[in-house]
Amino acid sequence: MQDSIFGENSTTTAVICEKEGCPMGFSVYFFNYSTWLGKHGLYLENLYVTHTERGSGAGKTLLKHLAKITVDNGCGRFEWNVLGWNEPAINVYKSLGAKSKDEWIGYQLTGSKLTELAES
Repeated sequence: MQDSIFGENSTTTAVICEKEGCPMGFSVYFFNYSTWLGKHGLYLENLYVTHTERGSGAGKTLLKHLAKITVDNGCGRFEWNVLGWNEPAINVYKSLGAKSKDEWIGYQLTGSKLTELAES
């Protein structure tokens, strides 16, 4: 992970949230592109807050920071995914005004199926 996020040719960025010099959370993000908007967007790959700091506002602080990066870079959207069972996170996102993308269905290829397609 260190090389893929912090390496010389990385297109991914990480932000660490600290309290009194101690890490309490982080986010990993990258810029993508929307042909629908004709603009870049910011995709939040991961947001994590330590169990002891959940509810402290650290997650909202990270999201606010990423929203500012999104706006400052002229991006058309800020987006992420959340597991359907993660109600605490969903409630935070809704409290910020985020809307679920119910019309889109995510797909992915991994492991042998990814290799199989690449080699076909």
